[in-house]
Amino acid sequence: MAITISGSGITSANIADGTIVNADVADVAASKLTGALPAIDGASLTNLPAGGKLLQVVSMRTTSSSGSSVASWHATNVTLAITPSATSSKILVSFNGQVYVQNTSGDGGIALKIEQAISGGATTSPDELHTRSTANYTGYYTSEANGQFAHRMPLSGLVSPNTTSEITYTVYFIPHNVNGSGINSLAGSSTLTLMEIAG
Repeated sequence: MAITISGSGITSANIADGTIVNADVADVAASKLTGALPAIDGASLTNLPAGGKLLQVVSMRTTSSSGSSVASWHATNVTLAITPSATSSKILVSFNGQVYVQNTSGDGGIALKIEQAISGGATTSPDELHTRSTANYTGYYTSEANGQFAHRMPLSGLVSPNTTSEITYTVYFIPHNVNGSGINSLAGSSTLTLMEIAG
């Protein structure tokens, strides 16, 4: 270490590399952190929340139509698969499509649900992925008669499938008191997006 001494005392000195350890540095003001800083490895960060990181996104779009007037659940061709990387992951399921109804006497509508089918396991219909409950009809509804009506109808929900097996999500619709109903009629289109989020 080179030291320069003048009549007024020590005017310059160099500290040898490795002589100051972390314990010697009590605090560093934010104003001192300027210029080009070294890259920080995310694995070295502490006190961060474990969940919330977006791990993967898959999406599909279709203009093919599906329709029926029969009062039961009908599968559409809006379907997409994702394979979670951890059992703790959550899946954000997001549908945005055009639905339509064709009324002949008024008071008709359509509701949606998305089914979750785990490869080698069960097929379920999570409550988060419904536009209707067992007690209420809450889907697209119109009281106008003698016409075909269409609009965009979103449906999304966050589910916890608790698996690392492939999961397929499929959109279903059910008509209510109509001559016809479905998705993507009248030159419509629908999208389905799946996002894996760290739990």
